[in-house]
Amino acid sequence: MRQVVLDTETTGLSVADGHRIIELACVELINRQATGRHWHHYFDPERDIDEGAQAVHGLSRDRLEGEPKFADLAADFLDFLGDAELLIHNAAFDLGFLKFELGRIDLPALTSQCQVTDTLALARALHPGKRNSLDALCERYGISNAHRSFHGALLDARLLADVYLAMTRGQESLEISLSLDSRGQSSSGQALAWPPSMLKQIRLTVFQQSRHEAYHAAMEKDARGPSLWRRLSQTASAQELEQDL
Repeated sequence: MRQVVLDTETTGLSVADGHRIIELACVELINRQATGRHWHHYFDPERDIDEGAQAVHGLSRDRLEGEPKFADLAADFLDFLGDAELLIHNAAFDLGFLKFELGRIDLPALTSQCQVTDTLALARALHPGKRNSLDALCERYGISNAHRSFHGALLDARLLADVYLAMTRGQESLEISLSLDSRGQSSSGQALAWPPSMLKQIRLTVFQQSRHEAYHAAMEKDARGPSLWRRLSQTASAQELEQDL
């Protein structure tokens, strides 16, 4: 399964006012793993940039002078996308600008070749009534964005890839179908063996372990209780302690 996380920066908020794309980035995921491949370019918009937009992304017209026009790289961009599923936060905004840019050179909208998943809509479904901006989701899932002083298409696409994987990494992936009580026991009263025999175990780096703990802490904060993983781990630790006594 190939997915591409996409983000843009623009000269302003409205296509209707003639605003243009000035930065475009795509990050590749295959089978839910970042491959390291990405497509990233800046563009000369051939127009001024709104002050409000420049305050967000920090890109000036002088900085973009001499960069290629969107039309120069459109074919290469579409070739990178192929028929991948696109993951976009607030997809209507980016798709509207891309439709406008592609339409200027008589090319069809991206939706004609790619399925699109709006990660903002996904986040709202998972966290109704809560803030679901990229910054808010990074905080919720323990993803560091401390280096994000300005919005940038490539940086934001990489952060969104991490957020999407965290949002869609459900506890059901452990394939444990038995219902558990607060002590990590099945409905029959039998404690489950932990870790399950079918669960592949890997040794985590210190960084991976910290991310793992941050993910569970964020999930438990939302659920207002311990995660399934934590409950089973605690049960297994207690059983090992009893055996040692």
